[in-house]
Amino acid sequence: MLVLGDAHAADPDNRRRLLAAFERADAGVALHVGDLEYYDLPAPTWFVAGNNEDFDVIDALRSAVTDGEDPEPGPAGVRNVHLLAGQLAEVDDLTVLGLSGNYAPTRYDFDRAELSGDRRRHFTRADVEHAIDSGRDADVDVLLTHEAPHGLISYGYDPGSDPIDELIDAVEPSLCLVGHHHRHAEMTVAESRVVSLAPAWESYYDLDPATLALERFETPDGSEND
Repeated sequence: MLVLGDAHAADPDNRRRLLAAFERADAGVALHVGDLEYYDLPAPTWFVAGNNEDFDVIDALRSAVTDGEDPEPGPAGVRNVHLLAGQLAEVDDLTVLGLSGNYAPTRYDFDRAELSGDRRRHFTRADVEHAIDSGRDADVDVLLTHEAPHGLISYGYDPGSDPIDELIDAVEPSLCLVGHHHRHAEMTVAESRVVSLAPAWESYYDLDPATLALERFETPDGSEND
């Protein structure tokens, strides 16, 4: 199973590397932790939205999930993407839970309908509570978040998010995959292994669904496909 960190694939060079990772990995399915910015992918991909996305596309995918519909074909230029916004998915026999968005304390207690423009990038208290309700009794194998918990990343200060701490504590995933920070880092929280992923233009990962072992590879630059 292909696992990818932030892609920022609105940039053509990043997009080329993203697609090169798909080609090199040759995996049937993929997981992605946000800041995708390109939604026409070669293989079915379950992802959480980051703080840099086309939020009209994300809203369309979110609405389809809320309505219980298959989001595809969805908006033009959207293929093989499945948004996880507080709900579970079964992916290659793994139970995967995802929380879309990033944390803004000033918007955390808003209703999602009150968020507009770029503020749609945030998750709310209701989003986190929905994810906790979905995953609490579900034996979650993999949790996808864009934000990190405390203790994983340091810039001389800890950028971790209290709601992510609460989510991990509540659902106790075997593996939590994190984006946003563009660096590889690992820690353990209780029984949960937490991994911050390097960006997709630097690395891609192979996840063994049977063991949840994660192996890292250098992303090709994709120039051979030009």
